[in-house]
Amino acid sequence: MSKILYFAYGSNMSTLRLRARIPSSRVISPATLHGHSLVFHKESLDGSSKCHIEYTHTPDDVVHGVVYRISQSEKPWLDEIEGLGKGYEEKRVTLIMPAGEPVIAYTYYATHINTSLKPYHWYKEHVIRGALEHGLPGHYVDEIKSVISVADPDPNNHIRELSIYP
Repeated sequence: MSKILYFAYGSNMSTLRLRARIPSSRVISPATLHGHSLVFHKESLDGSSKCHIEYTHTPDDVVHGVVYRISQSEKPWLDEIEGLGKGYEEKRVTLIMPAGEPVIAYTYYATHINTSLKPYHWYKEHVIRGALEHGLPGHYVDEIKSVISVADPDPNNHIRELSIYP
């Protein structure tokens, strides 16, 4: 069975969230993507914003995330979940692993940007949980925590989304 590497930097950093969506996903390692910054500017169909890796042209800007190995046969599911062609596109990125070695993986970047939207509390919670789970730097987690989020108009979404956590 063919496998590919996927770089998660938003809600899919949470292993429980990604495994519920893509059963074959297995954590490889945290990693960093240079020349980008994490922003919550992707316009979502639900009226909120989601994460986006914004290319900054500045090598010192870094996005921390998690490299997963997934089955090639499940890649179309991930494309559908991520909205490939409907607000996200994919690209191959060169990441730096903890020991300094580079690795190439697929990731998604936003094409529908709206800087006036805010993420829902439940979405931000997935991102924070994933960042903490994988030991991302404290200052980076604090930056995510500082992002202003809003309540989902449908409180059942909040309950459903976070029900995967014990």
